[in-house]
Amino acid sequence: MFSWQLGLPSTLACLVFGYLLGSIPFGLILTRMAGLGDVRKIGSGNIGATNVLRTGNRKLAAATLLFDALKGTAAAAIASYWGVEAGIAAGFAAFLGHLFPIWLSFRGGKGVATYIGVLLGLMPVMVLLFAAIWLAMAKITRYSSLSALVATAAVPIALYAAGNGKVAGLFAVMTAIAWIKHRANIQRLLSGTESRIGEKG
Repeated sequence: MFSWQLGLPSTLACLVFGYLLGSIPFGLILTRMAGLGDVRKIGSGNIGATNVLRTGNRKLAAATLLFDALKGTAAAAIASYWGVEAGIAAGFAAFLGHLFPIWLSFRGGKGVATYIGVLLGLMPVMVLLFAAIWLAMAKITRYSSLSALVATAAVPIALYAAGNGKVAGLFAVMTAIAWIKHRANIQRLLSGTESRIGEKG
């Protein structure tokens, strides 16, 4: 699980490739193109699909979700032609690129869409598990953040149980980072002040 066979030059190349893809701020680009201004100035202030939804434009939020996911998928899937470790390196870097884009002073989104995209690029069947858990939690609670937290917690456990140790390790790290990025949401969930799906502001 912890052995790494990919050489340093190849690993660095995958990291750079993935990071550059992941750092494209689609939420900001799309909202500006639509004439909605800077999405960082509303709601939670991040550039992800959930915050774009707070503009009231569902199609734009869906497009943001799609593109933020696909950049993770592209990074992981393309690099995987050189082996699973290359895919892991590129996928992880794409996730970090979304969270910490150099173009936005390293202030990006919270990574859930890109997390899903990397999962799609490396273990497509696990996306069904993620989606099932997210949809169930969202229907019950109407909290996007809580749904994402529960789904991300389940993914590395399921991957490890399925015998995919290295990929499980990647998603365990990504899950921990995603939870840290959601710490403000966790505090609001505990205090009962977290915004529900569909609410503006």
